[in-house]
Amino acid sequence: MKRLALPLILVCLSGITSAQLLPDQKLVDFQNLAALYAKQYAPYAWKRDVLNYDMLKLAPWLDKVRATKDDLGFYEVGAAYVASLNDAHSEFFVDSDFQAYLGFDVDLYDGKALIDNIDPSIARTVTFQTGDELVSVDGKSVADWLVEIGKYSSYANARSTSRYNALLITDRVQSIYPRAVEIGDTATVVIRRKSSGNLQTYTMPWATTGTPFITNGPVPSPVVTSAPGVGVRSKRPVGVGTGPTPPRSKYLMTLRNNRLPAAKDLRGFDAVTPVFQPSFPSSFVRRLGRSTDFFYSGTFTASGKKIGYIRIPDFQDPQSGLEQFALSQFDSEMIFMKSNTDGLVVDVMRNPGGDGCYAEALLQDIIPFRFRGIGNQIRVTQDMLLGLSQEIDQADVFGFDQLTVDQLNFILSEMQAAYKQNRGLTDPLPQCGTYFERDPATDSKGNSIAYTKPVLLLTDEFSTSAAELFSAIFQDSQRGPIFGWRTAGAGGSVGGAQLSGFYSESASTVTLSLLVRTQHVLTPDFPVTDYIENVGVRPDITLDYMTEDNLTNRGKAFVAGFTQAMLDLLQ
Repeated sequence: MKRLALPLILVCLSGITSAQLLPDQKLVDFQNLAALYAKQYAPYAWKRDVLNYDMLKLAPWLDKVRATKDDLGFYEVGAAYVASLNDAHSEFFVDSDFQAYLGFDVDLYDGKALIDNIDPSIARTVTFQTGDELVSVDGKSVADWLVEIGKYSSYANARSTSRYNALLITDRVQSIYPRAVEIGDTATVVIRRKSSGNLQTYTMPWATTGTPFITNGPVPSPVVTSAPGVGVRSKRPVGVGTGPTPPRSKYLMTLRNNRLPAAKDLRGFDAVTPVFQPSFPSSFVRRLGRSTDFFYSGTFTASGKKIGYIRIPDFQDPQSGLEQFALSQFDSEMIFMKSNTDGLVVDVMRNPGGDGCYAEALLQDIIPFRFRGIGNQIRVTQDMLLGLSQEIDQADVFGFDQLTVDQLNFILSEMQAAYKQNRGLTDPLPQCGTYFERDPATDSKGNSIAYTKPVLLLTDEFSTSAAELFSAIFQDSQRGPIFGWRTAGAGGSVGGAQLSGFYSESASTVTLSLLVRTQHVLTPDFPVTDYIENVGVRPDITLDYMTEDNLTNRGKAFVAGFTQAMLDLLQ
């Protein structure tokens, strides 16, 4: 049974009673949720001015809160409020570990919900196959389910949102979809067979795990007889890193956390093995790809040219402490590829992001000249100002090196300037130091090890966050063409899930900064901008992987497409 990794662990009080939250409690919690975003949300002005959505206009939302009949209805309003931001980094989570699964997954190929995975637990009990189409569940069409679930779950652009929410039709996760618990023991599933076009109806059991969350109550409300006090945040030193990496700043790690807040159960997402792996040419010789490897790599021959391939499945969690090991492996691959190939394909498809500075470090291995790193426009808060000051004052206690102290001082001075000028955002700041310029990677003798031959970069609509930072720098540096589909449009850093409902015990993640490109771009759907948020990074050569042919043939046409693009580049 597959499970969704959640970004929070809270005490669950569900199932104790049927009492519901009081109307005033719901209003307090919703206003607390809105205040969290009002204080910390970096893309507010972008969403207001470009997407024509103002999250601070609360009157319609408060009316919806007052109209709710139960706790699940209140959770729906909270989830819908956060989803309305159209932001992959900002998510609302119900405090629930409940999940219900029908035993198969669908994704959208050529606009149809086609089955692309059947769990072994049901494989012998059904006659449908991979490539068959899901038509409806419990009498509701796929299109209607996408509208229903889409109210509470967004992914920065319409296509990525629909693809992710298609997964939730057969795999109900209550932390994301509040009414996931409202199912029977079985579901009526209608499938259209690819082979005949005939419809088949199945009665399929829901396999459930976790505890259904129905209500929070009873929760007594405190009686306020005087002005409420202000909570005092502890100023004790925060924890520092252990293991092979030096001690790290909590705030710097947050600002370089360009990764989705929760894992997405999408086929091939964050997987070392590429989704099209069986369709490499017969000449393909794998180098990396074992369970202990950070990458998948190899070489193959086409039209007399030796082409290298390396997949970057993610950009490591900033707190993992594994960056140095991964960088060492990547360095070794680039040294080999530099001597043994004519061109290189780099794959960041279905990559959830990670450490933005690790992404820049990998780019130093494939860009053989000085380039400019990403800019980070930070939402200024008093909490961050005090936190940075504390870390600087206690740098010796934390064990920070001088480079870390210099960057902390630099960010603090820029944030203080913005704060004094009553600006919500800083100017774009270097994310990984006190300057933007990055030089190629070198060996111990100072010789460049960066790959010097043509490079082709593969992206799709689930190349997310740090993968988009990586793609934007690659494109802005004119290192080579991007091939595939536009990226997700998750262009910022994100903190951990924060308590956003006191009575309801919900939690939310908030986008704390905006990534800023070196070059301005103009797309058909957005004005000229240097933001990645919602816009994504657009390919130079467009080819859609999400076709029925690629599903059926495991990406054979897609592999042929990027192979030809590389051959064209070599010519």
